[in-house]
Amino acid sequence: MSEKASEQPGQVKRGLKARHVSMIALGGCIGTGLFVASGSTISDAGPGGALVAYGLMGLMVYFLMTSLGEMATNMPISGSFAAYSAKYVDPALGFAMGWNYWFNWAITVAVDISTAALVMKFWLPNVPAWIWSAIALVLIFFINAMSVSTFGETEFWMSAIKVTTIIIFLIVGALTIFGIMGGHFVGMRNFTLKQAPFVGGVPAIISVFVVAGFSFQGTELVGITAGESQDPQHSVPKAINEVFWRIILFYILTIFVIAALIPYTSHSLLGSSTTDIAISPFTLVFQRAGLAAAASVMNAVILTSVISSANSGMYASTRMLYSLSNSGYAPKALGRTAHNGIPYYSLIVTTVVSLLTFISSIAGPQIYMWLVAASGLTGFIAWFGIAISHYRFRRAFVKQGHQLSELKYHAKLFPFGPVLCLILCIIVIVGQNPQSFATFDWKQILVTYMSVPLVLVLYIVYKIKHHTKIIPLDKVDVSPAHKDQKLTDLNEK
Repeated sequence: MSEKASEQPGQVKRGLKARHVSMIALGGCIGTGLFVASGSTISDAGPGGALVAYGLMGLMVYFLMTSLGEMATNMPISGSFAAYSAKYVDPALGFAMGWNYWFNWAITVAVDISTAALVMKFWLPNVPAWIWSAIALVLIFFINAMSVSTFGETEFWMSAIKVTTIIIFLIVGALTIFGIMGGHFVGMRNFTLKQAPFVGGVPAIISVFVVAGFSFQGTELVGITAGESQDPQHSVPKAINEVFWRIILFYILTIFVIAALIPYTSHSLLGSSTTDIAISPFTLVFQRAGLAAAASVMNAVILTSVISSANSGMYASTRMLYSLSNSGYAPKALGRTAHNGIPYYSLIVTTVVSLLTFISSIAGPQIYMWLVAASGLTGFIAWFGIAISHYRFRRAFVKQGHQLSELKYHAKLFPFGPVLCLILCIIVIVGQNPQSFATFDWKQILVTYMSVPLVLVLYIVYKIKHHTKIIPLDKVDVSPAHKDQKLTDLNEK
């Protein structure tokens, strides 16, 4: 890559190395969902039900990643999948997906800095929570303001901490199962306890599937990084293949170890938030093996995980806003970058929105609750958009006479992959709170499903205003983008 190409005005820089992209993709789906909430899934569906749910979700995420990988290697741009929705489906869908995703992560940053304060209370309960949240927000702002390589390096090491913790947990867990640590042989007895391995049947598995889906949120970050990767044609496919096997290894083996050591009937598995760190499955297993400082160690790991999530969220939302500007969906000023390739205006706007959301959690809890509810399903909606974009991209690519060999990377088992993702995303979205429909609890319906009508409103309003149509397959532009090409206004086409 020439230095000249990387320093064109108005463009982000390709400063992410292959190891950064791999760790960002992996770290994106390892968080409090695994460290804390994984126990509740075993309690609800039993060890077998939890393993089936996480296995199916892992499979879906793999296909989702390969879909994103095929498009990202063909057209590697920052804030990618909103642009893919606009380019391969309908400009109105790109507009809706982009603003939906930006909003989601801007709100999530506020949630994460609030969570960081809760985690710090474990050690320093008398310090006001807002101080820790302010420190966390300033920290992630400066990490994102320095350079994309600084962001990548920070995420690399924070992800490495999470990965190392899981590896140590799996080793300690295996030794405890066989009685080498902890005093006595445990074996597989908890897999046959009472109603185990499957508790509650298919409905319980579906309910756990929803929880598992939230645990995997963030894997799509690899698509966001494509525009700033030094060699997206190689680093993105490598990250996708590595992430799938590591997801299976970490999630499935972790659930297996927890289920083997802690019976699904244990009340200790019911904790699902960072305030329950003392009864985190990881903490309990480490304590059982004789690690006295388990709670403090896991609290430090979870703090790292929360900061990592906020850091990734700031990066993802900033780059999405930058992409929206370059696509003509947001003010042009938001598409400007400084000499180091950072879109500062987008970063500042995102930080201000996150700060205002955080302030609302203190000043107006009701407003905060609605904001969080409005962002609740946006991750799954983004996945839905990725799947439908890839389905249309591949169909258009073949229809226009191209050969798959022309693609730098192509997803396997098409169209099974994107179709499976579309179906499972719908199941997860609908399965969030079916009881609210049964009882016609409109407040709960609105709180749970608010993301869906918001996206529909964005889509319909833009469609009516700009008279956009779904692009015919033979008119879809499937040509590969030059790796340093700036995405022009898609509405001009």
